[in-house]
Amino acid sequence: MAKQISDLKLGILGGGQLGRMLIQEAINYNLTTLVLDPDHDAPCKHLANTFECGSITDFDTVYKFGKKADVITIEIEKVNIEALEQLEKEGKQVYPQSRVIRLIQDKGVQKQFFKENDIPTAPFQLANSREEMITSNFPYPYMLKQRKDGYDGKGVMRINSVADLDHAFTSPCLMEELVDFEKEIAVIVARNANGDVKTFPLVEMEFNAEANLVEFLISPSTYPEPIQARAEAIAVQIAEALNITGLLAVEMFITKDGRILVNELAPRPHNSGHHTIEGNYVSQFEQHLRSIFNLPLGDTRTVTNAVMINLLGEKGHDGVARYQGLEKILAIDGVYVHLYGKKYTKPFRKMGHVTIVDQNREAAIEKANFIRNTLKVIS
Repeated sequence: MAKQISDLKLGILGGGQLGRMLIQEAINYNLTTLVLDPDHDAPCKHLANTFECGSITDFDTVYKFGKKADVITIEIEKVNIEALEQLEKEGKQVYPQSRVIRLIQDKGVQKQFFKENDIPTAPFQLANSREEMITSNFPYPYMLKQRKDGYDGKGVMRINSVADLDHAFTSPCLMEELVDFEKEIAVIVARNANGDVKTFPLVEMEFNAEANLVEFLISPSTYPEPIQARAEAIAVQIAEALNITGLLAVEMFITKDGRILVNELAPRPHNSGHHTIEGNYVSQFEQHLRSIFNLPLGDTRTVTNAVMINLLGEKGHDGVARYQGLEKILAIDGVYVHLYGKKYTKPFRKMGHVTIVDQNREAAIEKANFIRNTLKVIS
């Protein structure tokens, strides 16, 4: 770019915690940040240079917002693609590109992309209605996923028999074979406009089954090097097939028979990369900025063992958030708390995360378990 990065305005569609942490890195580059979000009290509100309350799915609102920025990025995929396409036609830089967001917005199109590009993924079938699901002969049990608008465990259900279809989604869906997996893993890959690509080391995830959200993440992985190299190679293959500029999170399964299957993609900073702020030489947020401004990509190596815990609102609590046990956990070495600036809690709402770093992996996990049992978000 002819201009220096500090002369440019970065427009972020979405003002949640991902945008907030992106702005925290953008401040180090003297970037001017503009944020559009429908929530008057979005986490980015007090950090952005300019905060605008408005719909990120309305064409005119997104188009007018985008005209004010030099580079436009997202922190959530549910945005108005047509407005971004028009902005691209008029010479605005939109990263990830609108065509990439369009593909990833639809889980069915995403799965077809995997199939066309020989990317390993679970067998699937598409269905536009409940009737199609009933007559499909797709073997039970399977996972049913809404093709659009599902996130954080919403829009996903297990179908054990035809009886379950009485309560199934009525919108177009993806039927996906139930994977007998050993572990959920993720690799975050970054690619800039020059085509330079770097992956962050593979991470392992533990899920909260009730909330269907990542509760626990461990970096680096202890899987054998060939498995890690294979997962990272798949992530690079996808980034290059998409020709993406920006960050891409690739969520995968390791099956009990040692195969790696791709589950889903997110074309932005992701929950599986929060630990990189303290655990790696470059964070996922800085790497995203480096990617979209076509700067040299940073050093993704791990500094030490890192365990990340999502801080979710407690069941039975709905109201102004209070953080019980905060002082107790801050007395522990290597503990880093990130609260997201959300005034109100509700059950399973993501309110923050905590990263624990320790040269001893088992010690980091032990501290994480103590924190999980001690730090509670209540009302």
